[in-house]
Parts: sequence; structure tokens; C-alpha cells
Amino acid sequence: MLFPTLTFGIFFVLVLSFAWALDRENGQRKLLLLAASYIFYGWWDWRFCALLAFSSIANWAFGRIIGAMPASPLRALVIVLAIAVNLGILGFFKYYGFFIENVGEALAMIGWERDLFLMQIILPVGISFYTFQGISYIIDIKRGEADHRASLLDAMLYISFFPQLVAGPIVRAKDFLPQLTRAPTISRAAVSLGVLLILWGLFKKSVIASEIATGIVDPVFFAPGEYGGIDRLFAVYGYAVQIYCDFSAYSDIAIGCAALLGYRFNRNFDQPYRARSFQDFWRRWHISLSTWLRDYLYKPLGGSRGGALATNRNLMITMLLGGLWHGAAWTFLVWGLIHGLALATERALGLARSGRSVISLVITFHVVCLAWILFRSPDFATAWTYLTATDTLGDPVQVLTPFLAGMIVLGLGLHALPPRGIESLAGAMSRLRSPAIAGMGVFAFILIDALRPAGVAPFIYFQF
Repeated sequence: MLFPTLTFGIFFVLVLSFAWALDRENGQRKLLLLAASYIFYGWWDWRFCALLAFSSIANWAFGRIIGAMPASPLRALVIVLAIAVNLGILGFFKYYGFFIENVGEALAMIGWERDLFLMQIILPVGISFYTFQGISYIIDIKRGEADHRASLLDAMLYISFFPQLVAGPIVRAKDFLPQLTRAPTISRAAVSLGVLLILWGLFKKSVIASEIATGIVDPVFFAPGEYGGIDRLFAVYGYAVQIYCDFSAYSDIAIGCAALLGYRFNRNFDQPYRARSFQDFWRRWHISLSTWLRDYLYKPLGGSRGGALATNRNLMITMLLGGLWHGAAWTFLVWGLIHGLALATERALGLARSGRSVISLVITFHVVCLAWILFRSPDFATAWTYLTATDTLGDPVQVLTPFLAGMIVLGLGLHALPPRGIESLAGAMSRLRSPAIAGMGVFAFILIDALRPAGVAPFIYFQF
């Protein structure tokens, strides 16, 4: 069930209507939302609902045990076991094939070729996101930041809440569980913000990202050696715009849907291509993941407390694992390596603090784009062809059109808008009467539907 579809629209309107009909019955309301979340998830493959339920129940049980135990080696062991169960689920479904394939290749290189047991495993949608939420539940309880006495219903709804279930943002237990303790209230400002975020997300995904993907990014990255330098250059810029508009659109729609249901999620993107350093980029890009990695991995490793060498080691481990989180491929690992090296280099040179010029913005953006080539390419051979093809900028242009160039410029131009423009507009809208807000929303939806190309492509981060 994809967000920009009629099916999801009907589903969400029904859930929203029933949820607010039960606005004073918080327990029944949460049961409704839990059932809706499992219907939403089961729409792709109902068999994985059992996996989602197991993950939720296991984390709730571990949380109850950990929260009731005093600090001791046994409690630490239970915490390690809980995290291992979460990572074990993620590792089996996401990395088993990658591991077996690489072990087989390594054995063949040293003359020990063996027939290894390889299973065809379907990757459950959203497993990377709800696994990280499960780990957040355990660690927040361990730190005393979340209540271990949360009911099973609350724990299951936290991990499976459908707006952010399959592609984030990653929500912290300490932020969401307290919102479930009482029936939510909603204001006209929250409705205005929710509607605007959903429409803004639909525009970015359905119009900008889809046009750029089908028009230039997909064909050029499929066979980069067949295109000239200008096509390849603009395809890289196009992918930078596509992945931003695609992923931030999902986050906006998720945050907007949650707001209409009475719950608050934190911002997940903050105009990342305005960044003038790599540290600033990761404060703006996929904020829920970058802060998760910072708080649950980088800082526990020691953060920046152990001197330059230890800090750089911790940075590299964090970014390498962050890259691997995105996919079971060496290209993602090297993508993380590039960002780790960039962060370590600017820290060593003091550029994170002093690099505030337009030049630093241009450099940061283009290194990010260079890394996007690896992120988008299916393998190293494609990425190498992309970077080393002998065509020059003077070769004939095959797929770039003035329209596509304009869409790329528009996507980058979004970063020049006021940083809190949506919130300001929502504040102005909230002063209007409800029929006016509804009319403006319907008109904007019809306009977006008329502008978008035919068909609906899955969101990029569904595969993660």
C-alpha cells in the first residue's frame, strides 16, 4: 500500500474517521490503530505480520525484564541478548545472502571452494526501520528514559505504527510512548500542518522525484557508458534531487498522517543541500537515523572523548555500519566510508567549525553527489563506468531536456525556501475557517494529481 495511491487515501480516511470517533476511548483507539497498522503492513505480504508481531512482543518482554532488574552483570547480559535478537532478525533477512555469497567467493580465492547452503530469502519491507525502533525501546528503558511498564498494546503500536512503519522516520521510544498514555487532542494548527505536509510530500514524490527518475536517472544509471558527459553529470544532480524529494516526501507524509491522528514526530530532513560541512549535512539529512547512530552507536563507542585517533575510529565505525544499514552490498559500505573519511578529514582540519563559505557549500554538495553514484549504482563496475567513461561534456545530449533540467533546478531550489516555511504557512492557514482549509487542500491535491506522471513508483527507502 503506497502513500500516493487511491487505496491508501481510502484506507487513511477510514482509519482517521474511526480513530476520532473513539477520541475519548484511548484503549479502543490504540487497538484500532494497531489493527490498521497490521493491515497496512500485511498489504505487501501478510506472512511478515508474524515477524513484526514477534519483534514487538520480544522487545516488550525484554523491556519488562530489563526495567525490573537492578544494575548487574546479569542485567547487562539480558540487554546484550535483547539487542542480539533484534540484530539477528535483521541480519538473517537482510544480510544472510550477502554473507554466504562473500564467504563462498573468499573460499574460492584460496582454493577451498565449497557448496554453501544458500536460501532465497525475501526481505521484509521496513525491517531496518522497525528493528532500530526495537533497539531504541530496549536502550531507552535501560537508560531510564522510557517506562518499562508500558503495556503490550503500547509497545506493539510503537513498533508497528503505520505512518512510519516501512520507511521511517525512526521514532524513539522515549518520544512516542508518553503520547500513548492518554487520548490525543488535536488543534486546527495541527490539522493545517498535517494537511500541508501530506500535500508537500505528494508534490515532491509524485511530481519532482518521479519525473527526474524516469526521465534521466534510471536510463543513465542503467547504462552509463552509453551516455555523454552532460547526461551523466545531470543524472547525478538528478539523483541527488530524486532521493531527497523521494525520501523527505515519505517522511513529510508520515509526519502529516501522524499529526492528523494526534501524534507528533520530529522533523527528518532540514534542507540538507544547504549544508556547508559534512557534519552539518548529517544534522540535516535523515535526522532520525543520524541521531540514532550518534546516540546509540557513536557515543557508546566513546564519541569524541578519547582523542583524535579514537574519535576518527568511532566516526569510521559509525559511518561504515550506517552505510551497511542501507543495504547488503559493498557499494553501500564504501558510500559510508566516503562520508566517514569526509567527516574525519574536516574534523582534523577544523573545517566543520570554520567552513561556512559558499565554496564549502559547493564542495560539500559535490562530494555528497560523488558518493551518491556509489549509492545508486548496482555494483562497482557500473559506478566505475560512470566515473571513467571517456565521453566529454561536448558529446551529444540524449536524455536531458530543458524540462528535466528545470525540475532538477526546482528540486535544488527548494533548499532556498525559508527553513520553516511549511510551519509558517500552516500557522496562517489555521486562522482560516475549516471549509476554506478543506477547499484549499482539495484544490492542491487535484493540481498535484494533474501534474504528476502516470503510475506510482515505490519509495526508494522501501528496500532498506
